[in-house]
Amino acid sequence: MDKKVYSIEGKELRDITLEDSVFAREVSEGSIYHAINNELANKRVGTASTKTRAEVRGSGAKPWRQKGTGRARSGHKRSPVWVGGGITFGPKPRDYSYTLPKKIKRLAMKSILSLKAAGETFKVVEDFTIESGKTKELRTILTKLVSEERTVVILKDDDQMIRRAGRNLPNVKFLSYNRLRAHDLFYGKNILVLEGAAVKLNEFYGK
Repeated sequence: MDKKVYSIEGKELRDITLEDSVFAREVSEGSIYHAINNELANKRVGTASTKTRAEVRGSGAKPWRQKGTGRARSGHKRSPVWVGGGITFGPKPRDYSYTLPKKIKRLAMKSILSLKAAGETFKVVEDFTIESGKTKELRTILTKLVSEERTVVILKDDDQMIRRAGRNLPNVKFLSYNRLRAHDLFYGKNILVLEGAAVKLNEFYGK
């Protein structure tokens, strides 16, 4: 498929050919679902913790005798049915992360790229950098290309000056072509791909 390459002024410059196997393939909704779930699970801290009846403070003595008081029988004050007692089947610290097969990850990324490339909010932009690293310069460029909704910029390399300029823009995310994140890509309203990154994506996912 062919896409227009835009200048940082928002003007059409030329056409670029994107691999159909990466940007125009059939969308696999299942792989997208699994990729996003995997990313969210890997980000979970898993520090929630409660105390069982063996761990809470309290006497182990029997509060009153078994029979003859007219009250319900009770073993000790740490019982889960007592206020301040232990928690039954409460959460304990655990690791939620798991590994997703590489083929499913690759399929998910290609599916999301295809989904986004079919829309008008997907744009290929000529390569640029922010020499000064100032947010104001980057904001000026983005204003001419996209709306102020959630935007994802795909870079051809780890350009620290662009990343530095975008740190104060809460709605802008930066991804390297070889380290895409399914969650950010899928929920991004605008996708900007640098021309160099588009070529790299053709090579990286088109194998």
